Amino acid sequence: MTRGTTPARRRYPSRLASAAAAILAAILFAPPQPLSAAPTPRPENRQEQTVDPNQREDTGRVVLDSGHVDIGPHYRGETWTVRVHDDTVVPSVWRQPSDVVIRVRDSAVLPIPDDEAYAFLGQRPGTPVYVVPQTQNRDVVWVGWNTQDPGVMEAIQRGVTMKLAGVQGPGSLIVYLQSGNLGAPQVLWDSTKTLPQDLWVDTNTHTHANWVFTTPGVYLVALEISADLADGGSVTGTGVLRFTIGDATGTDDAFAASFPVVATPAAGTAVPAPDAEAAPPAEGGGLPAAAGATVVTIVVGLVLVGVVIGVLVRGARAKRRAEVERVAGRTGPVADRDTARATEQDTARAADRDTARAAEQETATARREGDR
Repeated sequence: MTRGTTPARRRYPSRLASAAAAILAAILFAPPQPLSAAPTPRPENRQEQTVDPNQREDTGRVVLDSGHVDIGPHYRGETWTVRVHDDTVVPSVWRQPSDVVIRVRDSAVLPIPDDEAYAFLGQRPGTPVYVVPQTQNRDVVWVGWNTQDPGVMEAIQRGVTMKLAGVQGPGSLIVYLQSGNLGAPQVLWDSTKTLPQDLWVDTNTHTHANWVFTTPGVYLVALEISADLADGGSVTGTGVLRFTIGDATGTDDAFAASFPVVATPAAGTAVPAPDAEAAPPAEGGGLPAAAGATVVTIVVGLVLVGVVIGVLVRGARAKRRAEVERVAGRTGPVADRDTARATEQDTARAADRDTARAAEQETATARREGDR
């Protein structure tokens, strides 16, 4: 019986380990969500939009945390400026960058994909970051840029140069395009690299890209937009965009912050990216909502692994009992009683045989002595 059950017993631990490993792998190595949801830019990265030549300029501080927002040049008379095109109101208006805080909430948190194509983000796969997506997410402010101001289009020759002049903040900012044909991401700006960085934008262009902020907090992004005019002259304007990243970041701090250098800063003005080992903290030193959800998922998965292992262990024990009972010829308590009774009977028969054998030997001895 021992030989018959030992091979089966040895198989159970390996099956349990295999099942547990499969479940853990499914939980821990599930593919993360992409940073942008299937972005499909229109040809030449243009998106259909027109700007009213009579669009008014508005004043007063505003916080924009949802809807459509563009940054771009504005030209009236001899004045060339960098403005925020606020499309969250009807009709749309132009605003001074100093009057606007762009708020990126925790709903923008996404994990870094486990894909070498995203290694340029400088973070480990699964690390939560804040993403203003290339394609609109109604829960996240949608930030792009345009060169569609009618005054700009009439005055310039071909296009403008948008220059990332500096980034001030607790982490890094990376802006990139993701084509809709599974092509490699195209990095446009990276605050971890030497600044300034130039980006050419054709006239009458409207573009959105992915803006990735690695850590919550207040960010000031200094831009310079320049162009050659059709009459042979040139123009340059500067502006500082104010971002608050994360629900716990106050907008008053963003309005109060100041950038020491706006136009043409020295190379390397950008704040270096934080250690890639560290995940972005949230209020109270914890992780953003996405990181917390990841921890909960792992805990729930481990509980499920424990439940499955318990079921498999019970099944293995039941199978071993069934094997033993099958070999004995019965199942259940009756088999146990019959086995005990058979053992007692075997013992009694053995004792009778020993007694009879001893009597036979005594008889034979007496006969031999009588014959003598």
